[in-house]
Amino acid sequence: MIDEKTPLRDELERHIRKLIKPLRDEDELATILKVKLTKKEFKILKNWANDENLPKLLQKLSIDDERYELMRDKLIKKLNQEKLKQEIMI
Repeated sequence: MIDEKTPLRDELERHIRKLIKPLRDEDELATILKVKLTKKEFKILKNWANDENLPKLLQKLSIDDERYELMRDKLIKKLNQEKLKQEIMI
């Protein structure tokens, strides 16, 4: 379990300003975030977590750089909302 890859959890820890408790396991996080985020926001977050090609993602989501910037900012704000943080922490 020590060597288990947790790209989603690691990415969330990077973007959440203040974590009081540890985050849930990878599968639980994915389930909660699929419900709380839009499909595009969730795909952006997964893209960050897996270090995938950003231009490819933008093309796949049919958005431009400006729209991506807005979505990125909105996503980070959502991740830092207390209600969501309480759900994703143990």
